[in-house]
Amino acid sequence: MVQVWDKHLRLKLKELDKIILPEYREQSVKYERDDAQYERDYMRRVKKVIRNLTPLIKKATANLNFHRGKGAKPKLKIDKRLRLILIHQLMGKSNRNMAYMLDLFSMMTGIDISYKTVERLYSDPEVEIALHNLLILILKKKEVNEINCCGDATGYSLMISKHYATEVQERKDKVKKQSKRRRMFVFKFALMDLSTRMYVCYGTSLISEKKAFLKAMEMLKELDISIKSIRLDRYYSFPSYVNLFPNARVYIIPRKNSTMGKGIKWINTMRKFVLDTWNYLKEYFQRVNSENGFGVDKKLFGWKVSQKRYDRIDNALFCRCVWHNLFYLFS
Repeated sequence: MVQVWDKHLRLKLKELDKIILPEYREQSVKYERDDAQYERDYMRRVKKVIRNLTPLIKKATANLNFHRGKGAKPKLKIDKRLRLILIHQLMGKSNRNMAYMLDLFSMMTGIDISYKTVERLYSDPEVEIALHNLLILILKKKEVNEINCCGDATGYSLMISKHYATEVQERKDKVKKQSKRRRMFVFKFALMDLSTRMYVCYGTSLISEKKAFLKAMEMLKELDISIKSIRLDRYYSFPSYVNLFPNARVYIIPRKNSTMGKGIKWINTMRKFVLDTWNYLKEYFQRVNSENGFGVDKKLFGWKVSQKRYDRIDNALFCRCVWHNLFYLFS
């Protein structure tokens, strides 16, 4: 076995920035999108999702039974509440405007819905359970069980005046943590299956990207899904993150001050990076699928979250994960 020491890793990192990455970018095939065809495909998928949404919702809520104590019962059954929260996120309307739109249909349905009813959907534990069931149902339909995946995080603005992408360019990694007094963004981490481009799990946090990542990992433990390989950006380039995936191939770009003596899993990962850099980068840069996925999501839903309470913010982003998977289910 070829021995790799700290000096080899440092030399490779210097070579990476000066020679390897510029050459890799030159040789990479640039993808040019046909916008007209993209819009046609997008509309076709939207129509297909709408046609097939009702059977999926019925199946996701069919066996749900809830015990309730004293108090008023929900006006809507769980399947209608699940449909309503999904439609609300897709349309991007405020709670009040959504309620006004529903008034137009109240003569046919006989149901009077206030904007408070729409707002409370986002803190309804029964709706959250139904969303979780729907997510699992979608993943099972696509037979997502052993995955090669990529993971990344993004931020959604809680303030109209702040845009996450702009802040990242200006402040870099400093924007990935924020104080309790001045919360401008909610961080969302999502793990994506490369073969289906579906989100497998997600996590959110008002504090940092790290906490969003750890919540996503907790969700992953509840799913019957194993990871064969994973790609993460330099923010996660620490042995503690690599060791979270003992049975998977991990692809990360080490930080400039990284060393070799950090445990067997870390050493083996760094050996692959040093000895087979070109193929290692080909695997690593499949992480761009996560960035593309977030870009599509923000084009569809916008870059802002309107909810104020954290539990409601979390469920709003959960809805967006479900919609993302629905579009790829019928692609």
